[in-house]
Amino acid sequence: MAKRITVVISQGQSNSPNKRQLEEDVIAQLLFEQGIDVVVIPHLYDLRPDGTGMLALKGIMGHMVVLSWLYDRAIRWTLDRFDIRGLEGKTLVQSEDESDDEEDDNDASPETVAKKRVIDDRPVPQRRIYCIDLRARTTAQPFVEEVKRIARENAMQLVSLGLGPAPSNVVKAPAPFVDAPAPAPTPVVAKQGSSGTTDEMWARFEKPTNNTHLPLPASNGNVVAGSEIPLDWQKPAELLRIEEEGGRRWYPVIDYSRCTNCMECIDFCLFGVYGVDRVDTILVEQPDNCRKGCPACSRVCPENAIIFPQHKTPNIAGAPVIVGSLKIDLSKLFGAPDTGETAEEVAIRERDEQLAMAGRAVVGAAVGLPKRQTEADNAAPKDELDSLLDALDSSDL
Repeated sequence: MAKRITVVISQGQSNSPNKRQLEEDVIAQLLFEQGIDVVVIPHLYDLRPDGTGMLALKGIMGHMVVLSWLYDRAIRWTLDRFDIRGLEGKTLVQSEDESDDEEDDNDASPETVAKKRVIDDRPVPQRRIYCIDLRARTTAQPFVEEVKRIARENAMQLVSLGLGPAPSNVVKAPAPFVDAPAPAPTPVVAKQGSSGTTDEMWARFEKPTNNTHLPLPASNGNVVAGSEIPLDWQKPAELLRIEEEGGRRWYPVIDYSRCTNCMECIDFCLFGVYGVDRVDTILVEQPDNCRKGCPACSRVCPENAIIFPQHKTPNIAGAPVIVGSLKIDLSKLFGAPDTGETAEEVAIRERDEQLAMAGRAVVGAAVGLPKRQTEADNAAPKDELDSLLDALDSSDL
């Protein structure tokens, strides 16, 4: 039997009429689709762990499509933070930047791929979660079509039971991955008192007198005529709207597909945001301790694994990480101003600003960066090519 799929619409934080209209257009069109349940929640990032919205999300057991005003990477790992996990479902609705970055990911260096990540040791439920950024399109139709495609992709096909030639309006199952023709159906011997004709058998199969039969799907996904008990997925879409009071939040989200558990974030953050679980894996333990607007720990993460979904800089907010053979200036990539500061220097300045605002003493570079400083001091001596590049950088060309 095909299973229903749940579509979660995470509303934007602002009351922008354009955003609200897009959300309502998607909801209205999905209500006419079969096999879909729609859940409307406040902004995913702002949900409280014990709130109604989070309880509704945790109650979804099957496949899930989540549409939110966030990068899909930020959606996925925000859900993961609340133990809502599943296999990554591939979506076709992506922004142009995301499509380009996906191609860049295929060029990742062997050293990058070989690193052990936290996700390697984490069990994942056998269901799919599809994350879609509502900023990728400006109209509802592409999102609705993608949801319909995902629903079809996950629908379980009912197969013919081999009771002779099937009527023309019944979908036949494809041959089972062999080149040889399928064997002829076994003749059925009629019982005494029965005509034994195939047509009558199919009529009884389509419209039985008991209540244990399954309806037959037609090619358009509907149930063929004569089937009295509809499948669960044939029911019209059900809508659940959840209202939840609460202000905007600010806390880091860890991408465990990139995190190597190096602990540099817990060393750098001085506000008690991070902790470890029973197996010493890094986690966000006290999210509300995070200083609003401060993304310093994200800048010092060597694997770009820390996301602040609401930050204005795309790569801190969860945009796909550019990896591979590209030579990029990470300080510019992660939002450093054009003042010659590195990402670490910007992070130190941001942390000191927050310490001062909290009435605490600033610490500069003395805390949180010893590992990096030691590695830099112990780096291999520069060769001739490095010296040549340094000379070019210092020239006035």
